Amino acid sequence: MVGMVAAILVAAGRGLRAGGGKPKQYRVLASQPVIRPSLVALAGHPEIAAVQPVIHRDDVSRFEDAAVGLKVLPPVFGGATRQASVRAGLEALAARRPALVLVHDAARPFASTALIARAIAAASSGAAVPVLPVVDTVKTVDAAGAITGTIDRTSLRVVQTPQAFGFDLLLEAHRRAAAAGREDFTDDAALAEWAGHRVTTFEGEASNVKLTSPEDFSRAEAAEVAALADVRTGFGFDVHQFIDGDHVWLGGVRVAHERGVTGHSDADVVLHALVDAILGALCEGDIGVHFPPSDPQWRGASSDRFLAFAVERVQARGGRIAHLDATIVCEAPRIGPHRDAMRARIAEIAGIPASRVAIKATTSEKLGFTGRREGIAAFANATIRLPWSD
Repeated sequence: MVGMVAAILVAAGRGLRAGGGKPKQYRVLASQPVIRPSLVALAGHPEIAAVQPVIHRDDVSRFEDAAVGLKVLPPVFGGATRQASVRAGLEALAARRPALVLVHDAARPFASTALIARAIAAASSGAAVPVLPVVDTVKTVDAAGAITGTIDRTSLRVVQTPQAFGFDLLLEAHRRAAAAGREDFTDDAALAEWAGHRVTTFEGEASNVKLTSPEDFSRAEAAEVAALADVRTGFGFDVHQFIDGDHVWLGGVRVAHERGVTGHSDADVVLHALVDAILGALCEGDIGVHFPPSDPQWRGASSDRFLAFAVERVQARGGRIAHLDATIVCEAPRIGPHRDAMRARIAEIAGIPASRVAIKATTSEKLGFTGRREGIAAFANATIRLPWSD
């Protein structure tokens, strides 16, 4: 046992050079904010007990949207430099007394579970960083741009994150640097070296790139789309009967109505149809297989739990939800006034932008059980992307 492992996710920078009109860690890449994959990877890693996000004070609502559904600590605000932001994260974790800490940049959204595991294993040395060999020829140049020499690249390495440290070692080094007025360290390895600690290396990942420029985003988007080449569409349908009541649940939103609906859970036809659509795209049965109505634990359950489960099934297979589309069929209640609230709630549960959620409504021209106001129905389609497999 190495003791408790914590992680700091540094996300306090402005990152506006990347374009997009917002900090790069909150730009959407492959249907989700850049920061979210790192949050998912760290919060979901079995060896990490606590994830401490460090954000800018102007980004609270952006962070909350990006972290929805994830078990992370409340964010703390960073400082004017990356070094100050890491120190804020360390101080916030100090009361928990972790044995080891990983420090990762939110602008590196592709760190794998294997890389995180290597970082934790390497931290036993006290300080360790992931590196890649330099494969290009490196030259030195003068002020005019003329080449003055060629550097032997055999001993050169490119450094990445997550970097791994003994917690007390890194906290003490940061406090020493702050007391000495040193705020110029660009990574924690350099600060640990300055404090007199030996820093070792472990194998990084070529895919663990840092997103800095608009071109980086274009390449990352293309690579992500190429990696998720298995595009699937699933269909779902659900219906519930009206009974005495004063509201119905639709798309995760409580809608006042002169009738209620009967069902084992909260009878949300929209979420139920979406769950079946996602499970259909995954070829993993239907909602009744996973949440049988014969099981009393699901009596009156909120259907957002069912949708969150389906979304997690997609993520567990390394996939992404690209689009969700539902059509509600009823004479009443009116859907229009609640459409945007439903889209927002579904997007929140699914961890995707509301721009990827469509809600439509129609009547059945007074035909059939919906036309007679005996019940309400919903149809849904889900488009997902998965890594290609036979």
